[in-house]
Amino acid sequence: MMVFVDIFDEVPDPRDFTAQHELPEILFVALAAVLCGATHCTEMVLFAKSRLDLLRQFIPLKHGVPSHDTFSRVLAALDPVAFNAAFMRFMAAFGTQAHIDVPKGQVAVDGKSLRRAYAKGCAHMPPLVVTVFACDTFMSLAQVVAHKGGEVEAAIEALKLLSLKGLTVTGDALHCHRRMTKTIREGGGNYVLAIKGNQSKLAVQANAALDAAAASKRTRFHQVDEDAHGRHEVRRAFVVPFAQTPGQNALVDLCAVGRVESWRTVDGKTTHKVRCYALSRTMPAKELIASVRRHWSIENELHWQLDVLLCEDRIRGRKNNAPANHAILRRLTLNILRADPENIPLSHKRLKARWADQDLISLITHMR
Repeated sequence: MMVFVDIFDEVPDPRDFTAQHELPEILFVALAAVLCGATHCTEMVLFAKSRLDLLRQFIPLKHGVPSHDTFSRVLAALDPVAFNAAFMRFMAAFGTQAHIDVPKGQVAVDGKSLRRAYAKGCAHMPPLVVTVFACDTFMSLAQVVAHKGGEVEAAIEALKLLSLKGLTVTGDALHCHRRMTKTIREGGGNYVLAIKGNQSKLAVQANAALDAAAASKRTRFHQVDEDAHGRHEVRRAFVVPFAQTPGQNALVDLCAVGRVESWRTVDGKTTHKVRCYALSRTMPAKELIASVRRHWSIENELHWQLDVLLCEDRIRGRKNNAPANHAILRRLTLNILRADPENIPLSHKRLKARWADQDLISLITHMR
């Protein structure tokens, strides 16, 4: 608990000197409440009142439980950049405590809309949070709310917060542009980025090189056959060296392109897809298939869990910085649940914490 208090005590308190409740105490109660199933500030108060004696084993709460308005005002006014910085410092300390390795291998970057957290009259453009996600540990490493410049700028900002040395960054076609590749390479990482029509000239050149390689008998393919979830899928890939035509918009350190073809058969009907990728290092086709498959863990292990387990798409909090700060709390919650060593579904861990003090204590002490 002292690690949490010490780190989050460094977050600037947006309130004046008359505030009764310490900021780290409010954030700790909010996190514990979300761990136990709370989705908004009213439920945080209900949780704190029902578990007050337990909470006081970790924090004083000299003035009792903060009110609903206190939680709302703090989370709406708190600087999300400072809160995210504290989140990252806490995850570094938490990873050491929980014996979680430093991120290695692959990280995925992608955005997710907070579908109901829009201001009045802005249903067409809800807030969007870009997350950098460790594909091996399933941990959120950093997140930035998109503002001016949208998902593209937020993704670059999020990656700049991390050391990318030794990592491979994967992203969809939106992130296949010069500034992204420059950010990744300057950070010490490599990239695997999808190529589509938004990079029309590159797409034409890359596909011409791939078509020529596919017709050559010297090209080595790697193929994978899988049966799962009522479908049969065949994936085939190959990688070829590639030199892009020089220009001011050319990708930084692009040295190869790869193609992944998939044939998916469900109920006797087969669909065929072809995808093209820009690579900053020449990798075996087997590794390309694995990287492309691992990228989807950000959808399956983060976005799906946020929606189904934590009900993110149904949460209506929308004032000022509230959407961004609630999003950070939810991602921190998933990280803590994943770090718990018990081999049961995350939903079961959450239920146990809700039902039994000892299980909640186990999660809290594990994150100390």
